[in-house]
Amino acid sequence: MAQSHRELAVWQKGLDLACLVYELTRQMPKEEMYRMSGQIVRCSASIPANLAEGNARSTRRDYAHFVSIARGSAAELETFLLIIKRLGLAPAGTVDDLLSRTEEVGRMLTGLRTKLAPNP
Repeated sequence: MAQSHRELAVWQKGLDLACLVYELTRQMPKEEMYRMSGQIVRCSASIPANLAEGNARSTRRDYAHFVSIARGSAAELETFLLIIKRLGLAPAGTVDDLLSRTEEVGRMLTGLRTKLAPNP
């Protein structure tokens, strides 16, 4: 296991994703600032935050739980990005890139969760 959450590639990619999502909100209509923008910033930031918290926990079981929460946040982010794309609230190319990154992080989280699962 990684000694620090900062050593995890999935944490690094999650942090990059959260920063890019924040940048996306700057391109969205101002009236969305208190609607969709706040929600996608929170769920995107939740991904690396939960990885950091889980990594700091004392048991694999606790760690796996926080990885699962991060995976849920990635699924939530994907849903919001699809809504943004459908409504045309941001450039489609930017949203497509973020969707691709979100899917990659989701796959990495699933892999980490599998590694943390107890062996049968």
